Amino acid sequence: MFFFDIEENDSIFKPRSIEHAYLAILNDDLKTAQAVFESIDSPRAMWGKTFVDILMGYLERYPTYFEIRNFMEIDLDFLVKNEKINYVEQFLGSLELLSEINREVYKYIARVMYENKLYNASVEYMEKSKKLFYKDPELHFMFAKYYAGIGEYKAADFYLSECLKFVPDYFPAIKMKQDINNLD
Repeated sequence: MFFFDIEENDSIFKPRSIEHAYLAILNDDLKTAQAVFESIDSPRAMWGKTFVDILMGYLERYPTYFEIRNFMEIDLDFLVKNEKINYVEQFLGSLELLSEINREVYKYIARVMYENKLYNASVEYMEKSKKLFYKDPELHFMFAKYYAGIGEYKAADFYLSECLKFVPDYFPAIKMKQDINNLD
């Protein structure tokens, strides 16, 4: 189980803690997770309540831009790594709504998919992100990383050039472009 440290399998959680709420999600007890999040006064718990609402199929409160930015990737990664596929699908169904609050949502999802080696899904979400916010240098760098990883260096170079068009001193893109040019 990804959520817990393999070396520390005797972890003890305080009742009504963030960890308690996530353990309830892993145990498919969304009502308990929701109650725990509601009992905690913190930005993380506010997002957690919204996150569980999405998993349950309804929203009582919309998340903020910063909640999405700060916590969404972590929680989606948590679901993917713990093979909570039904929850992943339910969460992905909320993206259109979430993208109205934070237009970087699809990029965040693409990054989670890429890091979990779900490359086809990653590219699909990068494409959706590109339609919303083409001038995002980080998105172009992600495309370049993907294409370099599959050996399509011409496509990678194109996306690096796009990235550098918007942020000329984006060091990771400069470095990758040099590395690709050295392959010739």
